[in-house]
Amino acid sequence: MLKHTREITIGSVKLGGDNPVLVQSMTNTDTRDVQATVAQILRLQQRGCELIRSSVPDEASAAALPDIIRQINIPLIADIHFDYRLAIAAMKNGAAAVRINPGNVGGKEKALEVICAAKDMGKAIRIGVNGGSLEADILKKQGRTAKALVDSAMRQLEYIEATGFTNYKVSLKASSVPLTVEACTLFAEQCDIPQHIGVTEAGTVFSGTVKSAMGIGALLLKGIGSTLRVSLTAAPEEELRVAWAILQAAGLRKRGAEVISCPTCARTDIDIISLAEAVEARLAESDKQITVAVMGCVVNGPGEATEADYGIAGGKGVGLLFKKGQIIKKVAENELINELMAMIEAE
Repeated sequence: MLKHTREITIGSVKLGGDNPVLVQSMTNTDTRDVQATVAQILRLQQRGCELIRSSVPDEASAAALPDIIRQINIPLIADIHFDYRLAIAAMKNGAAAVRINPGNVGGKEKALEVICAAKDMGKAIRIGVNGGSLEADILKKQGRTAKALVDSAMRQLEYIEATGFTNYKVSLKASSVPLTVEACTLFAEQCDIPQHIGVTEAGTVFSGTVKSAMGIGALLLKGIGSTLRVSLTAAPEEELRVAWAILQAAGLRKRGAEVISCPTCARTDIDIISLAEAVEARLAESDKQITVAVMGCVVNGPGEATEADYGIAGGKGVGLLFKKGQIIKKVAENELINELMAMIEAE
């Protein structure tokens, strides 16, 4: 059960409150290249991206935003560093929100200009606090700790709240999983502001998936998080695949098919590894919200298949097809996947 936070609006979507956790990613195209950026966003939309962030490092990137936004169907968040004027320009050009770190946009006064502009234009802001960019005085006094991250956020929120602006969310991130979880938990105990969660600079597909699953999963199970990004050194499509898998594993949202499969052991007489990978690949683009079990023997197979919508239990060169726990038929190993898919698609 998610902790209740205030609700905010980002373009056409609601975030926080009683709304589901939203999935976002970030483009890696040159924002000035409208065609490439739009093409990538459309691909990400198809894979379940609900909010998209794009870097706006210069005036040309800000100028490209209207053409991009006109061709996509999800809210765009402009990622801003160092130049507060780009944040204001991005919002004027259609960005639903901006991501800023008040510590690197030229100080409190310039950050306030961005906040007041967002308030006037009905936009949203993400206040980002990273372990690697803490204020010097906080870092000197507390070190890179969870309390330091929270104190940095609270310092910024004091003057934001004084403006009467409330349409914002906060992120507290570090490359350390324990530090990220501790900071986000401490922050959630102190206020009702929606959090964007994730482990920053998590790493490659393998290591980054592990760290993200640990960090994001731990927070979601505590009820913390209104939106998330899995930060991988990989194509954004991979981030979405992992993000939805984490949400599904946490029991919070479901998108497409879920494959459960058993580990290998000496009882397995079928090529369960190849079989499970092939089933997962065939179902990758499916929009059916189903569970499919791929089991390697009769010890666990029938029982696990009972809990799934569809299932396979392997034998020596053959396999059993299950549907809602009932055996449908016995099929040769080389026909299992096609028969399984035919059964699923017939529904």
